[in-house]
Amino acid sequence: MYADQFEIYHGNSNPDLARKIARWLGTENGKAEVFQFANENIFVKILDNVREKDIFLIQPTCHPVNQSIMELLIMIDAFKRASAGRITAVIPFYAYGRSDKKDQPRVPITARLIADMITVAGADRVLTMDLHQGQIQGFFNIPVDELTAVHLLSNYFIHKHLEDLVVVTDLGFAKRARTFAELLDAPLAIIEKRRIGNLDRAELMNVIGDVKGKRAIIVDDEIDTAGTLTEIVRALEREGVTEIYACATHGVLSDPAVDRIRDSSLREIVLTDSVPLPAHKRLGKITTLSVAPLIGEAIKRIHRGESVGALFSSEVSFTQEMLLWEDNQARRMDTRREPGHEGEPDAADAGAADNAPAEFEAAGLGSPARPGDR
Repeated sequence: MYADQFEIYHGNSNPDLARKIARWLGTENGKAEVFQFANENIFVKILDNVREKDIFLIQPTCHPVNQSIMELLIMIDAFKRASAGRITAVIPFYAYGRSDKKDQPRVPITARLIADMITVAGADRVLTMDLHQGQIQGFFNIPVDELTAVHLLSNYFIHKHLEDLVVVTDLGFAKRARTFAELLDAPLAIIEKRRIGNLDRAELMNVIGDVKGKRAIIVDDEIDTAGTLTEIVRALEREGVTEIYACATHGVLSDPAVDRIRDSSLREIVLTDSVPLPAHKRLGKITTLSVAPLIGEAIKRIHRGESVGALFSSEVSFTQEMLLWEDNQARRMDTRREPGHEGEPDAADAGAADNAPAEFEAAGLGSPARPGDR
């Protein structure tokens, strides 16, 4: 049985997100050395006593992907050998998620391989967010909690008060996109596409649904090179869409994604900070929402043995109450209202930042944690 105390540690893939999660929980990150020798071997040393403690290790497997994966595995092994009571691998972005089946002869299922490696390394459970396909949960022989940013992203667009909306997605993300569309009370249109070989681009086949004369919001789990995204934008323009927005949980933005987004007619792209966004990729049309409160609340619930699924239930609509949050304070919601958009912010929107604690209490979850709340 692990001690009635949890600790948060992180590798080098997204330390800013780990810091925000710790601030949300009213604690500090644990101390560890994680670095690479000149020969590219990775060294890990835990600097705190973690015996019998409940450890949450935050490490999205983003750029550099293979180094991030090895850091995660080696840190899990270090905690296991330091007699940690329970180790939860918090992986906001799960790399190799698209390699989840044999869609060609003589190819691996790398998503399963990564799951096996995490399990063998010694993780007791996994906390992740918006996997490329839900069946990846079944690749693990340990408990997996999958969060979603759909409610957070939809809440952002709800506050923009856009009219004549249509939600656009591909078949792979259709189920979660349907939830997104229902939250916005908007119809759903499907993009039928076919990926060409192993290239990072897709050949679009058809737009299924009525989109003419509407404002479109493209929804997906990940934006990588933005090749498919820009193809969808062109297809929607041909169908007579008036304005186009896009949102995704994971903004990988591999080259040449930034150039493609900059040159596109997209009005705005909304991402989360599950993957860090370097300064040179921060375009004016890119908005980033923090998932730190969502992950922090999930960590608290896992530690206490409470329901994680209740975060997305009608009884505890926590994600619908979240505002733009940064470093333990709620910032005023910047909805980038553009000329010609109907409606004006109401009093509740205008005072949202000032009333953040009341918003969280209304959700039945209280205010952001303070030291000692654990």
